[in-house]
Amino acid sequence: MSEGGGCHIQAAAPERDVELREIDLDRVSRLIHRRAGIVLSTNKRAMVYGRLARRVRALGFTCFRDYLDHLEADAGGAEEERFINALTTNLTAFFREPHHFELLARHVAGRESARVWSAAASTGEEAWSIAITLRQAMGEHADAQVLATDVDTEALSRARRGIYALSDLLRHPQRNLTPYFLKGKGAYTDSVRVRPEVAAMVQFAPLNLAAPAWPPLRGPFDAIFCRNVMIYFDKATQARILSRFVPLLKPDGLLFTGHSESFAYVSDAFRLRGRTVYVLAQK
Repeated sequence: MSEGGGCHIQAAAPERDVELREIDLDRVSRLIHRRAGIVLSTNKRAMVYGRLARRVRALGFTCFRDYLDHLEADAGGAEEERFINALTTNLTAFFREPHHFELLARHVAGRESARVWSAAASTGEEAWSIAITLRQAMGEHADAQVLATDVDTEALSRARRGIYALSDLLRHPQRNLTPYFLKGKGAYTDSVRVRPEVAAMVQFAPLNLAAPAWPPLRGPFDAIFCRNVMIYFDKATQARILSRFVPLLKPDGLLFTGHSESFAYVSDAFRLRGRTVYVLAQK
C-alpha cells in the first residue's frame, strides 16, 4: 500500500517534477538495505534523486511513493534489478591500489595454478588487472582463472564486453598493458578490447554479497579481492560476508580490502598482514 496516499500518473513527466518526500527516502533506504545490504547515509538525497528519478519517469510516475509501491509489489522482478543497479556505486580503475597487484604477483609466482575471486568486479577493470597480473607472474600457459562477480548486472555487462578507452591504459605506462588489448580501428581508434586469450581467463557472474545465500562457488581461492564495497554495509552484514569468505580461501590465501576498510573489530577470523591485506587467523 502507498504511504500517505497516492499521486497522479502521467505518460511523460517533465524534468524535475518527480516528488521525493523524506518518507520516500526512508523507504528507499530500507529497500536497498533489505535487497542488497547497502546502507545509505542521510545525506544521500541528491544521489537517490539523481539515480532513481529516471526510473520513476520511465514508468510514468510523478512521485517516488507510487514507484516504490510498484517496486515492492514486484519483488524479485526486473525493476528490482534496475533499482539495485541504479544505487550501486561503480568507482574503479585498472591497477587501483597497485601494491595489491605487486603482492598478488609474488604470492602466485612459481605456482602451476591459481584461482582468484574479484567479489565486487564492477565494470571489470579490477578483474582484468588480476588476470594480467596472473599471466605476467605465472606465464601464458599456467592454469590461472579469475571469478568476477557483482550485484550490478549492467556493470557486469560492460565488464564482459571488455571494451575501454585507450586513455585508461595510457595512465599506466610502466606496466605496458598494450600486449593484453586489441586497439580499435577507424572510428574506434580511441578504444581497446581485451584480447581473447586474456578474456578466456575470466568468468563473470552476478552475485549479491548480502544475499541470504550464495550460489556454489568453485573455491578455494588463492586470493579474494573485496575492495571498497564493505563500507556500504553495516557491521552485521560485514561479519556475515567475512565468515562466508573463510571456507572459500586457501589456508595461505590473501584477502584484499579497500584503503578505508578495517575489519579489526568486525571479525576474528582474519588478521591484518599489512596495508589492507588480510590472512586467515591462526586457529
